[in-house]
Amino acid sequence: VVNFLFYFRTDEAEPIGALLLEHCRVTKEEENVFSISFIEEPERKYCFECDSEQQCQEWIEALKRASYEFMRRSLIFYRNEIQKMTGKDPLEQYGISEEARFQL
Repeated sequence: VVNFLFYFRTDEAEPIGALLLEHCRVTKEEENVFSISFIEEPERKYCFECDSEQQCQEWIEALKRASYEFMRRSLIFYRNEIQKMTGKDPLEQYGISEEARFQL
């Protein structure tokens, strides 16, 4: 959900925890296995096993795109592209075009 990854026990409906997908590294470990580790706590590592190599790659790509920083960079990129094409800042109509979080 957005930039949180909730994890569950296989026999329970409620999550037992959540990982905030910020300042983390998603790494391919071995066939059908990837891990999430955290830059500030490199000893904290979560390993996940998938049913197939394709499923593993899909998880890795989705998790890499889930961070706030990735979404912010994407917004800035597309904002600049739209501005080049139209000559207008698409965020201006919302009154947020000058906010620091939307600047490079």
